[in-house]
Amino acid sequence: QVQLVESGGGLVQPGGSLRLSCAASGSIFRIDAMGWYRQAPEKERELVATITPGGTTNYADSVKGRFTISRDNAKKTVYLQMNSLKPEDTAVYYCNADVTYGTFPYYRANKYWGQGTQVTVSS
Repeated sequence: QVQLVESGGGLVQPGGSLRLSCAASGSIFRIDAMGWYRQAPEKERELVATITPGGTTNYADSVKGRFTISRDNAKKTVYLQMNSLKPEDTAVYYCNADVTYGTFPYYRANKYWGQGTQVTVSS
C-alpha cells in the first residue's frame, strides 16, 4: 500500500557530488520522520541522516558538513545532497519513512524502506 522509490545513485569520482531522491506513494495519511541509511559490503546498515516534518535534521558524524538532507512534504519526497564524496561513502543507500496510512478511521503506522540505490565513489 505504501512504496518508497529511490533514484539518483551511480558512480562518481572522489570529491564529486550526487543527489539522491526518494518518493513515497500510496494511501498515505501522514509521514513523520524520513531518513537515509547506508550499508557497505560486510558492514551493518548505519544511519546517515534524518529529518522531521518541520525540518529538524540529524547527521552521522562521518557526513556532517558534506551531506544535506531535505524534504518536500507536498511531494512526499526526501533528498540527500552528497558533496565531497569519499571512497568510504561507497554503499547501498536506503531511504526510510515513518508512515501513517489507510483510510479513516482505520489508520495504521509502519516504518517503510526503499529498495536501495548503489553509490560508488571511485577513481
